[in-house]
Amino acid sequence: MILMGSSSFSSSFKVLLFMIPLAVLFGFVSVMGPRASTSPVILSNHPWLWSSFSSSSSSSNNNQLKIDVVASKAKAVDLHSTVVMAGVEDKKEGLLSDPLNLNRSSSTPTAVQPTVQVQDQSNSTMEIDGLNISLSTTNKTLGVAVAAAINETHAVPMKAERKRAVTKLEKLEAGLQRARVAIKEASIGNQTQDPDFVPLGPMYWDSKAFHRSYLEMEQKFKVFVYEEGEPPVFHDGPCKSIYSMEGNFIYTMEVNKQFRTKEADKAHVFFLPFSVVKLVRFVYVRDSHDFGPIRRTVVDYVNLIAGKYPYWNRSLGADHFMLACHDWGPETSFSVPYLGKNSIRVLCNANTSEKFSPVKDVSFPEINLQTGRLTGLIGGPSPSRRSILAFFAGGVHGPIRPVLLEHWENKDEDIRVHKYLPKGVSYYEMMRKSKYCLCPSGYEVASPRVVEAIYTGCVPVLISEHYVPPFSDVLNWKSFSVALSTRDIPNLKSILTSISPRQYIRMHRRVVQVRRHFEFNSPPKRFDVFHMILHSIWLRRLNVRIQNDQSAVTS
Repeated sequence: MILMGSSSFSSSFKVLLFMIPLAVLFGFVSVMGPRASTSPVILSNHPWLWSSFSSSSSSSNNNQLKIDVVASKAKAVDLHSTVVMAGVEDKKEGLLSDPLNLNRSSSTPTAVQPTVQVQDQSNSTMEIDGLNISLSTTNKTLGVAVAAAINETHAVPMKAERKRAVTKLEKLEAGLQRARVAIKEASIGNQTQDPDFVPLGPMYWDSKAFHRSYLEMEQKFKVFVYEEGEPPVFHDGPCKSIYSMEGNFIYTMEVNKQFRTKEADKAHVFFLPFSVVKLVRFVYVRDSHDFGPIRRTVVDYVNLIAGKYPYWNRSLGADHFMLACHDWGPETSFSVPYLGKNSIRVLCNANTSEKFSPVKDVSFPEINLQTGRLTGLIGGPSPSRRSILAFFAGGVHGPIRPVLLEHWENKDEDIRVHKYLPKGVSYYEMMRKSKYCLCPSGYEVASPRVVEAIYTGCVPVLISEHYVPPFSDVLNWKSFSVALSTRDIPNLKSILTSISPRQYIRMHRRVVQVRRHFEFNSPPKRFDVFHMILHSIWLRRLNVRIQNDQSAVTS
């Protein structure tokens, strides 16, 4: 009995010795083995994480930009931009992806820097500062998931994850994401109050979204102006000519204290302060037909700032902008491939047939300020005191104006078309007497007559091909102007007379209401042309999400 008991005890002891390691091993595996899906997961490219908000009034206008905020499939938009992510993958190819396929180039879009998403078994998600983060319904704590409760005796201490500090760029992008959300919410909310001006009416694709976007710009937007370069080519420009807005914007931006920042890390965009007008005057050899000197000057400047600062190479120029009112502005931008392809180009010559892209580029008005001031240019009589149906006077150049003069010069008392005005007749007085002012393109699509018409209360008639009117991401030009093509010129009178008197009066009233957006002021005033240019740049920056090499790193 004693021997049998000893044998049984020995066997049980051996089994116990065998089971203990198995239990320990099982506990170790349960702790250190595959965790639930709460660990960071790198998702594939999702540029559609932000989608546009809608407005039925603008579904037919392809020139507007979509500001993408949250996931949806809305197609009709107001302040619309597409979201572009510029990151380390972009640096391999130097291209930007276009998620909504607007103005798509023939090149294949490159991969977008992946977004970090944290998931758990509940698969519930929320969006914080632009990151889609999945949260457990039972535990809303972000970070490393806590394993299921285990026996304390066999628990193995877990190694704490190393946290990565949030970069200045990520903080900047988080602020932009909050602005996007605020703009979307304003689009469906109540009108924001403003002591100076509240945009209302059909002149705006979405007046509430525009107003909120403008206020967000005033609160957040910062521009870094590179100080490199010497006048007159850099930090200078014409202020009293047909190209006056080029010089006036450069000067105003240089002295502005609200939007300009001297701390580059806090800037949303970076301004390349060269003047194309001054490049043509001081660098280009007249009648040489050699664009090389201008091209080399721009290349050297971009190389200089790219070598001195990290910001150009970080985004391949996607958060940089140039501004030009000279006809050679587009050609100058192509001196550096990324400047033409990626950067925000603010151009008077907004011609889509010359690679102007409304998704990323800005159209701004050509204003002929011969004296540098608006004295005597603003204002005009009421519609009832305008006896002339339509008026034009100007030089014959480009393909459209010869057609206009051929059909209408001295042909009709209601359609006053002149190559040269009779002696003693005032150009601006003729505009003030006219219901409609004809604004045909010349060699280039832009014309100062558009703004001159708005100043005098004359409804502009845009006769052009491939022209994107200024601020058309915000303004519904169809509500206060008439757009015609060259083939419409023979029927000009019948088209204009078919507009009812009531509709004309509405258009005239809207012209007067939008005039503040085209007025140049020194110093600038809220909602004037300087601020509208800045707002258009702000919208394009909201289009771009910049990521540096470390932004998708997880530890």
